[in-house]
Amino acid sequence: MFLIGIAGGSGSGKTTFAHKLQDQSLAPLSVLHMDSYYLPFDEIPESLRRGERKANFDHPRAFDWELLQNHISSLKHGNPIEVPNYDFTTSSRIDTTTTLQPQKVLLLEGIFAIFDRYIRDCFDVKVYLHVEADIRFTRRLHRDTQTRGRSVDSVTDQYYATVRPMYKEFLEPQKEYADIIVGEETDVASNILAAKINEFFYQEQIANNSNQVQENLQ
Repeated sequence: MFLIGIAGGSGSGKTTFAHKLQDQSLAPLSVLHMDSYYLPFDEIPESLRRGERKANFDHPRAFDWELLQNHISSLKHGNPIEVPNYDFTTSSRIDTTTTLQPQKVLLLEGIFAIFDRYIRDCFDVKVYLHVEADIRFTRRLHRDTQTRGRSVDSVTDQYYATVRPMYKEFLEPQKEYADIIVGEETDVASNILAAKINEFFYQEQIANNSNQVQENLQ
């Protein structure tokens, strides 16, 4: 399995970048979204809570790292996983899950995709999307008001209270672990990385065919 981690601040275009790779990949490819691994609000440490159903969701301790580590390990060993479905309007997990099958290529995208050492060491390629703050904020504002039931005031308050300081403290330093740092123009980078994915798939196909020939000769 070829594993790629895609990190970056909220609104940096991680999901879009992952989908570009998915569209260009010749290999069977699955995308795992780190947002699915937020802890339910009641399990988030009290020190990160900011009132009723509000918390610092841009802190590493807001995530279920144990479950994410176990799921990546399961996929690497060829086993399907049940990905939690997270409800961002209530900050909780709903009862259903989504089955994700192991594929030749796995993309993990999320704000802390290359933060944890165990997960980071699993990746063949580590990507960090570096996008200016005003663009990230505008994208986040549009997303949260359109799809997550948030008001403009609440998004703005959260940005200045937690998103911005956590980006400086935890997210931006991930750049030192990245093999590739990508700016706002992602087409060239996605083309290069997709070519690397396709090369891996092509070489694997050659190896599999060679092994099959050897088995037939025995």
